[in-house]
Order: sequence, then structure tokens, then C-alpha cells
Amino acid sequence: MPESGRRHLLQKILVVFLLSVLVAVFMIFDFGDYLTLSYLKHSRERLEALYAGNRVSVIAGYMAVYILVTALSLPGAAVMTLAGGALFGLSVGTVVVSFSSTIGATLACFVSRFLLRDWVQGKFPDKIERVNRGMEEEGAFYLFTLRLIPVFPFWMVNLVMGVTRMPLSTFYWVSQLGMLPGTLVYVNAGKELSRIDSLAGILSPGLVMSLVLLGLFPLVVKRLLRWYRLRTGRPV
Repeated sequence: MPESGRRHLLQKILVVFLLSVLVAVFMIFDFGDYLTLSYLKHSRERLEALYAGNRVSVIAGYMAVYILVTALSLPGAAVMTLAGGALFGLSVGTVVVSFSSTIGATLACFVSRFLLRDWVQGKFPDKIERVNRGMEEEGAFYLFTLRLIPVFPFWMVNLVMGVTRMPLSTFYWVSQLGMLPGTLVYVNAGKELSRIDSLAGILSPGLVMSLVLLGLFPLVVKRLLRWYRLRTGRPV
């Protein structure tokens, strides 16, 4: 094997080792227990006090954890998004979550492309065929629709797009735009959930409206995309 090939192989082995260690640490120390709604509710006051005294550090730590969870395709991204709304509020939370989720998704796509290509192709052959067909017909707009309407789980889109030829830069900005409306809805829901201190809070107008938005958002987006495709002649 040429020297360059050996060096490339060693780099891959090193990255796989580091990723395996990170996943093992996550599982061994049960970090997933901290990415639950129950933990968020029980720790709300402590987290809010910590954020009030160390805003930049808390945001940086939150983004690091969110990016790591997303890049490794670990469970917890949805709860992290709700936590962002509960802790940072709507405006700051939307910005922080938007960049964290997109950076993490792009890293997951990178890992899939350069390390897990064979595994992904063997694990999701039907999804890859569907995505390739969509990419041929619509290009980057197909990824945009996948981000707006979660036909596939968030983590699966990241992995499957890794075996396509889409440049990572395109994957990043399309994901950033496509996920923004959904991020806004989820962050707003997290902001409202954090205000529940009693049974009366469950029926608050803000929370009810947030839950309605969570339910209606995919349906509304689907109809808007169908209308757009009919107007532009794109495949429906």
C-alpha cells in the first residue's frame, strides 16, 4: 500500500476510535438521562440561575453538547431543542439551536461520507434509492423539502445524504434554511413548556398554541410545497 494510502487509513482508524470512545462514554455514564424532559423540568431553576450568571459559557457548552449529540446521531436532539427554548427564550434559542443543529448535521453527513459509506449503503438501501431519485429530479430542493417535512428521521437524513454527491457546503446552507421554521416551532414549544408549574399551566393559551403549531406545521408545509410544485412544474 502506498504511503499516502496508509496515512489515510490510519487517519480513518483514529477518527473511528475517537468516535467510538465518545459514544461509549455517552452510554457508560448514562448521559442520555440528562437529555429528557423530566430532567429539564427538575433542573430548570438551577439551569436558569447558571445561565443568568454565565450566559456565554452556558451557550457555548450547550452548543458543544448539541453538536456532539447530533454529529454522533445520538438520541436527544429534540429534547435539546426544547431545552434551548426553555433556557434561552425564543430569539436567542432559535439562533443557538439553528446553528448547533446545522453544524452537527453537517458533521454527521461528513462522518457518513468518509467513514460509514459502506455501512449506510447496506443499512438504508431503499432510503438511498429514494433520495437519489429525488436528487436527480429536484437537486438541492429535495433536501430542502426533507428538512421542512420529516419524511425520514433527522439523523437518517444526515447519514443518507452523506452517500450522495452533494457538496457539504450546499448541505449546510440548505439544511440551515430548511430546518429554521421547524426549529422556531420547537423552540417556542420549549419556551412554553418551561412555564408549566401547575396543572393550570397545561391549559395556558401559549402552550396550547405551541402544541397546535407542532401538529399543524408538517401539514401546512406539505400543502405549501405541493402548491409550489404545481405552480413551478416540479414533480409532486
